[in-house]
Amino acid sequence: MEIKVLGPLTAHEHGVSLVPSAAKPRQILALLALQGDHVVTVPTLMEEIWGQNVPRSAATTLQTYILQLRRKIAVALDGDPVRNAKEVLVTQHGGYLLQVQPGQVDVQEFEQLALSGRGAYDAHDFAAASALLGKALAVWQGPALVDVPVGGVLELEVLRLEEDRMACLERRIDADLKLGRHTEVVPELCFLAARHPMHENFCAQLMTALHCSGSSWRALEAYQRLRDALVGELGIEPSARLQQLQHAVLSGDVDLGQSLTATG
Repeated sequence: MEIKVLGPLTAHEHGVSLVPSAAKPRQILALLALQGDHVVTVPTLMEEIWGQNVPRSAATTLQTYILQLRRKIAVALDGDPVRNAKEVLVTQHGGYLLQVQPGQVDVQEFEQLALSGRGAYDAHDFAAASALLGKALAVWQGPALVDVPVGGVLELEVLRLEEDRMACLERRIDADLKLGRHTEVVPELCFLAARHPMHENFCAQLMTALHCSGSSWRALEAYQRLRDALVGELGIEPSARLQQLQHAVLSGDVDLGQSLTATG
């Protein structure tokens, strides 16, 4: 089985798609996939599908959705002498479990690469960190579960995944800055700073990259844009770290790239 949740939801067994067209069964499949090889309780599934307005027929309806998923799995497994649908989508006490092998869900691949990248970064092997974190980010094919309607449970899962993606991206850029790739990352950081105008880490990285590539005046412009956004939207000044970074640019600190990157 191959399942992707980091982008549009896809799931295939023997080349046959397992993804239902109806919204609620898609939600169930997505949640089971994210918790692959772990039991998802019936109350959790009901909360995802119906929120606080669980109908009296919820238990029966949920069983119908599970049956629909098993039927699609059965079609994909047709002729498989080893497994059947009930052994793939397993009924457990209090819930259901989707049997998956390590690496069959793309989020597992992302998390493993990101973990290895963080380890390389912490070991100051910035070239390996940049490569591993770049591979982790390349697993993503768009926003997580972009084509799945999400309830309260999946919404939190998607938020967690997007936060992990952002942290991975920040660290990969920071590794590139440590390697002296200042000019190369400027276009990417300009886009990120424009898309996230109050994100201090992206601004700090952009300021560092611009200053170290000979565009200190643009670094100061980036700081001013961040300050205008923070003051205008939230009524607060940039953090002490960003103010320190501004002063370092103004003083022409040549060691800025090694001392004041976002996560270093």
